[in-house]
Amino acid sequence: MNQAGAAGYRAPWWLPGGDLQTIYPAVCIRKPAVAYRRERWDTPCGQDFIDVDLVDGTSPASPCVLLFHGLEGSSDSHYARSLMALVAARGWHGAIPHFRGCSGEPNLAPRFYHSGDAEELDWIIRRLRSRYPGPFYVAGVSLGGNALLRWLGEQRHGAGIVDAAVAVSAPLDLAAGGAALSAGFNRLYTRMFLQTLKPKALAKLERFPGLFDRDRLLAAHDLYSFDNVVTAPLHGYRDTDDYWHRASARHVLHDIVVPTLVLNAQNDPFLPGRHLPRTAAPAVTLEYPATGGHVGFSVGPFPGQLDWLPQRILTFFDDTAMRAPTPARLCEA
Repeated sequence: MNQAGAAGYRAPWWLPGGDLQTIYPAVCIRKPAVAYRRERWDTPCGQDFIDVDLVDGTSPASPCVLLFHGLEGSSDSHYARSLMALVAARGWHGAIPHFRGCSGEPNLAPRFYHSGDAEELDWIIRRLRSRYPGPFYVAGVSLGGNALLRWLGEQRHGAGIVDAAVAVSAPLDLAAGGAALSAGFNRLYTRMFLQTLKPKALAKLERFPGLFDRDRLLAAHDLYSFDNVVTAPLHGYRDTDDYWHRASARHVLHDIVVPTLVLNAQNDPFLPGRHLPRTAAPAVTLEYPATGGHVGFSVGPFPGQLDWLPQRILTFFDDTAMRAPTPARLCEA
């Protein structure tokens, strides 16, 4: 029995394999409509901005759900719209801050965003927490999930301003995930990411000549090479190996004190199940269903629905409002 969920997750019979379970929900299942209200925030340094898309709840004291999106994601991503549609249906508040350069407009500073961006998350979380007096929950998906776990672990008791957290399909071991994305069919995902990352980096280079080596950027054929040229040096890391090691969330899972669900499918092509951590702090629930792909988790008869993941996230938040943290559990479905 899945102790963290009523019945766990199982992929529909008509959607076999981790790749189909990843790609099909993202591109083929209709996303629900969500009425966002956008705010632009100046960053603490005063030299940049982020755009935050908001869902307004029915009362000031309604719970708030903050979601950090994945690599090159946005408030329009399938997981974001499905979660915020359910948040809105409950009359709750919702917020999706865009990582720098992901809201449809280039950011102004030399930097971008990265998997260990705990400092960036800290000011966003604290600013939103001061606005919403009711229960306050945070979720993160993929890169956003890893960054959220880094924040939770680094802050320890300082993260107690959050009532509960959920990380979905987080690349807990960035080196293992990077190696997986550089092999076989997974190179398709790498090409997809580089199709947007490279133009953004070239535009940044036009604004800041000499920021990094243009020829090395153009020659980058995988995320390891791209991170070596752009992500690592722009964000204070020596190189890709240093970045992937220091930013990986697996190092801080035993430091988390806020009730947290870590949800990863074992057939996630971005991080195969053999690399998933088996232990964590008592406040952390490890939930590793056998299927689901990378941020997939579609359900129902063909053509499928996106309902399961947002319901699982909000159910975890509901449950933590009624119970004290329990020892870490490893749940396999």
